[in-house]
Amino acid sequence: MFLIGTILMLAGVAIAFFANSYIDTGYGYKALVQAEAAAISGANDAVLQVTRNESNLPSPDNYSLTVGSTTASVTITQNSPSSGFVTVLSTATVSSRTRKIQVVLAVNASTSQTSVVSWQEVQ
Repeated sequence: MFLIGTILMLAGVAIAFFANSYIDTGYGYKALVQAEAAAISGANDAVLQVTRNESNLPSPDNYSLTVGSTTASVTITQNSPSSGFVTVLSTATVSSRTRKIQVVLAVNASTSQTSVVSWQEVQ
């Protein structure tokens, strides 16, 4: 009788552990996707801001962008990594899952043409 009770208790603990792990993994993935979507949205918004106002941006320009229930922190730095370039860093965190998107733009001062040099997820 004692052996049957012990086996049932161990089976219950194992089922509870695996159910909790499954739920946490699903929620973690959802949080990761939400953070990535917000970071991408922040980067897209910053590229649009630079394209429209490249001569009127303070450097560094920091602002927040709300995307659904998530907020992306965006930093725009002119003349980075060198003169004629603009670096955008967009960061979003959901439940300790953080995603960062870095975009480097080339800005031609005489023609006001802006082009994306690189777009990458950074650590």
